[in-house]
Amino acid sequence: MTETESQISKFLKYRKFLIGLFGLLIIASMASVPFLKFSFSFEQFFPQGDEDLAFFQEFIKDFETDDNFLMIAVENEPTVFDSVFLNKFSDFSKDCRVLPYVTSAQSLTDFKFPIKTPFGMSSIKAIHLDDANALKRDAEKIMSDERFVYNLISPDTTAMVVFLKTEDQLDIEPSIELMNSIKQLNMAYGFDEYHVLGRAYFQSELSHMQKREVIVSTLIGALLVGLILSFIFRKPIPILIAFGSIGVGLVTFFGLLSLLGRELNAIAAFYPVLMLIVGTSDVIHIMSKYMDELRLGKDNDAAIVTTIREIGMATLLTSVTTAVGFLSLLTSRLIPIQQFGINSAMGVVLAFICTILFTCSVLSLVPKEKILYERKREDVWSNTLSRINTFTKENARLITILSLIFLVVSAFGISKISTNYNIVNNLPKNSKITDDFKYFEEEFAGFRPFEFAVSLKEGYNVDDFNVVSQIDKFDDYLKSIPSIRTVSSISSIYKSINQMFGGNKREAYAFPNSEKKFDQYQKLASKLPNQLSNTLISKDGTKTRVSARIRDIGADAIKELGEDIDNWIEKNLDLSIMSIRRTGTGLIMDKNSVYVRENLVHGLGLGLIIISLLMGLLFKSFRILLISLVPNILPMIFAAALIGYTGIKLEAVISIVFALIFGIAVDDSIHFLSKYKLAIEKTKDKEKALEITFRETGKAICFTTIVLFFGFLVMLFSIHPPSIVIGTLISVTLLSAVVADLYVLPVLIRKWM
Repeated sequence: MTETESQISKFLKYRKFLIGLFGLLIIASMASVPFLKFSFSFEQFFPQGDEDLAFFQEFIKDFETDDNFLMIAVENEPTVFDSVFLNKFSDFSKDCRVLPYVTSAQSLTDFKFPIKTPFGMSSIKAIHLDDANALKRDAEKIMSDERFVYNLISPDTTAMVVFLKTEDQLDIEPSIELMNSIKQLNMAYGFDEYHVLGRAYFQSELSHMQKREVIVSTLIGALLVGLILSFIFRKPIPILIAFGSIGVGLVTFFGLLSLLGRELNAIAAFYPVLMLIVGTSDVIHIMSKYMDELRLGKDNDAAIVTTIREIGMATLLTSVTTAVGFLSLLTSRLIPIQQFGINSAMGVVLAFICTILFTCSVLSLVPKEKILYERKREDVWSNTLSRINTFTKENARLITILSLIFLVVSAFGISKISTNYNIVNNLPKNSKITDDFKYFEEEFAGFRPFEFAVSLKEGYNVDDFNVVSQIDKFDDYLKSIPSIRTVSSISSIYKSINQMFGGNKREAYAFPNSEKKFDQYQKLASKLPNQLSNTLISKDGTKTRVSARIRDIGADAIKELGEDIDNWIEKNLDLSIMSIRRTGTGLIMDKNSVYVRENLVHGLGLGLIIISLLMGLLFKSFRILLISLVPNILPMIFAAALIGYTGIKLEAVISIVFALIFGIAVDDSIHFLSKYKLAIEKTKDKEKALEITFRETGKAICFTTIVLFFGFLVMLFSIHPPSIVIGTLISVTLLSAVVADLYVLPVLIRKWM
């Protein structure tokens, strides 16, 4: 008996103790799972270490954040200019002011036009709620005012908005509380059609989506795994052992996350799927080998010793390489992606530990007659795999040519990859939040903040005529851009005052045409409530902001537009008195498209190096190392080509596809090469070794691929579009991985080993 076999035999003495220990772990894990936390915030998706992020964090010290708003649009057909509706809406707007975490509420029913009278300043209501005869004049005036259309009223006059300002950076629990209060308030008023958009709404709804995703993927994934195990192992006992082992890994994984205080984010739905299929893959390799050894006449202990010696090390290496693949996500600048990589790596290692310690312990205690089943279809698998082996031997040249054609076709697809992703494509399918988002995109100014920070040069102040006139020029330019429907800046204050002095006529809403008039308006401007610190002007008066909202035209399109705006600023504004820089949550989140390719290259490159070193240590052959990498790079190339050809937008969340594929696809190559290495040492004949490898490991590879394919297809039941895309991409791509392992790898072995 070798030293390894001796150590395995010692391990078998403690199997009952290990089973009991796992029982205690399950109880502890199940007790801690209810305390798992879910998280969602826009700040999670800010790329760490970015200079624009650092600038934005300084910017919000002088001003409030740009996503601290919530819009509630209420519809009334055929028009909102109905006295009954307007009075009801006015009361609703006032009640919104006392909602939790709301700092202010604004609507057209509250708005007043300032007027100049012989007795001083006064104001008149924009809408005369109790004067039906005046409503027509009010409607004409409001609909001709750029401040209101797309902001507080829809252009077809069928909807009106209450614009709420909320406390900065609301977290999930306050957001849920606020949204529940809004639902209760709406129920009290009985509005038939209303739509909501804003940070609190996103956080509330998307946190509910995350919980739903984890529960659904766990239940459907477990059902699917049960069906696949029934097909593979046939008899109840091995099915229960396999399913139990996978369940132990899943429960202890979530228990570990809860114990460590890890929060589940937008891509948490992949955790149960990942644990189920990785655990199933490990169990299939271990149990298939164990059954083969039992069929050779060995007793339980001897069969377990051989299984752990021959398959255990390969399974350990596949677990480590898969974990390394996930840890390559640490190069991402996004915290949720980094956390996904760490958590997934822990899960993969935990699945291996459960398989080796729990599954092997239980298997060795069960009589072989309760495990083995009659193999009616063994000849089908053996014959099929034998024919594949023969095909690779006789058609090596054809396989090589097809592989080269595949690379050329894939290269063209990769060249078509776009990072022009939209917010709407990340929202839940067939949900109210998605419908509401689209509604505000069509009827109002949309959601995406589009901010500009204006910093004045020394010697200038925000309320200088030259400064405000330049800002007004910039304001008008932004309004001329079709995708921007609303702009707010300090110049609007002076336009409002000018309109007041012009009898509140529409054409009088313009910037004062002389410095003398501007100076006259300055004293009045200081008294208007719109000019608040942390809103438009910094406390020291050296900085101001221009706030806009832009339609969801795509990250790359917005980036291109931003560059055009920067060029316009350089050519048309006096930069000797000020500097203007794009900032805001929208810009920061869109920066992820800049880093996604960079992070992919760095992360996968690092993972490739580490995995190469690990495989070099296992096989002790540089040739095998190089050969093993080829069939694992091909699936990633295929995935990238699919993304290009199908028009899927490559974004930060979608980019985890490559880490998943690389981490999982390498497993089958390792099992194939490990078995070949053992077979060649025994037979000293390359063709016999390949035949044995195909017959024994080839079957397990096919089974695990079936598990992986259908396992990731579980994500088709997701309501989160990126999760559906990722699941489908991985399922299809892993089919290419098994083709590479069964067709390309044998050709490489015959040629180079």
